[in-house]
Amino acid sequence: MRKKTKIIATLGPSTTSPKILTELIAAGTDVFRLNLSHAKIEDAKGIINNLKASSAKLKRPVAILIDLQGHKIRIKGFSNKQFIDLKSNQNFILDNALKDYEGDDSKVGITYKDLHKNIKINDEILLSDGLIKLKINRIKSNKIHTTVLRGGRLLPFQGLNKKGGGLSLKGLTKKDIADLKKAIKLDIDYIAVSFVRNKDDLIAVKKITDKKNIGLIAKIERNEALENIDSILEHSDGILIARGDLGVEIGIELLPAVQDELIGKAMDHDKLVIVATQMMESMKTNRVPTRAEVFDVSNAACSGVDAIMLSAETAVGEHPIEVVQEACRICDIAEKTSTKKIKTTNSGDSFHKIDQIIAMSAVYGADKSNVKAIAALTETGSTPLWMSRIQSLIPIYAMTVNEKTSRRICLYRGVYSIRLDKIEHDHARANKQVIKLMEKQGAVKKGDLVIITKGDLMGTSGGTNALKIVKVGKLLEV
Repeated sequence: MRKKTKIIATLGPSTTSPKILTELIAAGTDVFRLNLSHAKIEDAKGIINNLKASSAKLKRPVAILIDLQGHKIRIKGFSNKQFIDLKSNQNFILDNALKDYEGDDSKVGITYKDLHKNIKINDEILLSDGLIKLKINRIKSNKIHTTVLRGGRLLPFQGLNKKGGGLSLKGLTKKDIADLKKAIKLDIDYIAVSFVRNKDDLIAVKKITDKKNIGLIAKIERNEALENIDSILEHSDGILIARGDLGVEIGIELLPAVQDELIGKAMDHDKLVIVATQMMESMKTNRVPTRAEVFDVSNAACSGVDAIMLSAETAVGEHPIEVVQEACRICDIAEKTSTKKIKTTNSGDSFHKIDQIIAMSAVYGADKSNVKAIAALTETGSTPLWMSRIQSLIPIYAMTVNEKTSRRICLYRGVYSIRLDKIEHDHARANKQVIKLMEKQGAVKKGDLVIITKGDLMGTSGGTNALKIVKVGKLLEV
């Protein structure tokens, strides 16, 4: 199965054993996410070592993404209760003076001490991912008096949002900074920054990551981020559309249009784009997805996103392997049968980098001919990245001796990563090496045309400056 859309699986209690990790890779997982809202950075090293072992065993590169917790505003806990049931029209108080476990049926503490300074009468507060709605009717000192407009079961330490947004806290938390400093010492590929408001949040992260070769993904889950999306894209390697908190802030009815707009924006900036939250939620307990989930995953794949992300489905779900298999199957069929016209990337009116010229020439040329596949010999992954920004039906095989590059490529739509032990420096031998590998992958057969891109000085950064068209079975002998 050669799906173009990549699958990100979140790790958790259901999926950290070496056996399950190996099965997840075999099932089609391309990127593994460690969510520091629930996991500890101290556990990451062991998990990464297990992932590397599984990846090497299957000879299939996979990428590793660390997701920072960020400034999540939450309620606190309850005294001697696992939850409370809020009823419509009852009074309920949010009190920042309460400690972690002093809440009851009439009140609860909050983690944001200045909440009362950032809201006003008649504002609506949303709890538990928007399931519960409160209306503010009085603010007295540290206490926010509300009326329950929509009741429900409230669990300890669930999220708190204001409808319309505006409660974002500034900068990285102390925990984020500590986690980030530990994360950059590990062999990881991407950092996801939660609750990004503007470019300053990303600049703060870059000051810590410095010159580490780690991709930066901005999670779009705040209303403020939508207003600053262009500058956020300019300062990141891509965005992750986190539809949970974003939907709570802007209203879930607006999510489809906003998702499409964000995907288009990412394409305009030639950046990666991931869609997340409840993609296959029912499969936490069920072995098959709902029809609505199939449509959701299919729509994402047909919209040209680089990846979809599975969260609780794989982290704590009962059937993590089946979830990945179903997601892969849906993406594969959707891509093959879709008649939807995907917006072409906006790479500007002119190309200034040589590797970009080669990349664009390869993809456009392949699309307008009977070329069956593209092989990109690469050191940094920049050439296959440029190629992946064009929405094409031609498969791209990125081949590299650089282990880190081989992993980062795993997030690029329509690019299949192949790790090489060495690259032949004689060009004729290199061509034969490439074709042999592609035949082994089942990508091409005798008589097929293949485009190969490489550099005069193979194995050097930014050196792609050559494009060659070869016919399988009729290469120059060496």
